[in-house]
Amino acid sequence: MTWENLTADAEALRERLGFERWAVLGHSFGGHVALEYALRYPASLSHLVLLNTGGDAHWEQQNAASLLARRGYSPQKAELVRRWFNGELTPREYFPMFMRIGAVYHTHFGPWLVRDMIHGAWRSRIRPEALIFAGRELLNGWTVMGRLGEIKVPTLVIAGRDDGVFPPECQRELAAGIPGARLHLVDHAGHNPHAEQTAEVMAAIRHFITADAPTT
Repeated sequence: MTWENLTADAEALRERLGFERWAVLGHSFGGHVALEYALRYPASLSHLVLLNTGGDAHWEQQNAASLLARRGYSPQKAELVRRWFNGELTPREYFPMFMRIGAVYHTHFGPWLVRDMIHGAWRSRIRPEALIFAGRELLNGWTVMGRLGEIKVPTLVIAGRDDGVFPPECQRELAAGIPGARLHLVDHAGHNPHAEQTAEVMAAIRHFITADAPTT
């Protein structure tokens, strides 16, 4: 599990599907991978969509716990959030911790989880080891902020305004670093605006992807 392998897997998929270029969307940690992909394979992208992510690991590893404490999280829950994003947990602790800090990911965590389970999320094969390794290894000191200017493809930075992991100031920082990037903050949404305000998010992405498409 390295940035090289994660991005090379995506590139191999593009080649296998036969696309010369494609639009890439990355959410949260997937957004980190999308940024690495854009920097490693710039000729493979037509558009880049960064959904609730950031270009520096300090947002989740250092800032999230203190931000959530200021928003009313108890010291105990804030500490769980800090441990979660730094990989300071065992696989056995994964699910109990997730249930306690689930509101970080969705403002209506309980109903959202029930709905997703009904629609097939129970089939998911969760690998706690991946989160743990990412927190301890991949995200430790990770940043691409100094290289954002290398991204030349049209880029949309979109996020929920109430995200407790990658807040609006993170989104503004990210958009400001990428030449010509567009910023769209979604009201009444947190870390998963695509689940909380689906219509708005999909409309924004469709408009962005098709706005500059050549006509035939």
